[in-house]
Amino acid sequence: MSNKLYVGNISWGLDETGLEGIFAEFGGVQSVKIIKDRDSGRSKGFGFVEMTSGDDAQNCIENLDGKEVDGRQLRVNIAKEREERPRRF
Repeated sequence: MSNKLYVGNISWGLDETGLEGIFAEFGGVQSVKIIKDRDSGRSKGFGFVEMTSGDDAQNCIENLDGKEVDGRQLRVNIAKEREERPRRF
C-alpha cells in the first residue's frame, strides 16, 4: 500500500505544521505539503501527507477521513500518481 495521502477540504487557516500535528497522532509523518495558489500564495484547500508506512497511512484514512477540523470535514485517501500533462506556454 502507498504511504502518500491526498488530503482535501483543508480549512484556509490550517498550515502545514498544524496538518502535520493532526496526522502525527495516527502514525509517523515524513512530509506535509499544502498546495498553494502561485499568484496569491493562498491555500487551495488540499494537500499531501506522506506517512512512514502503508499501515500508518491506512490508520490515518480510517481515523481522519470525514473528521471535522476547523469546521470542515477532511477527505483523506491514497494519493493517485500524477499524470503527465503537456506544458502550456
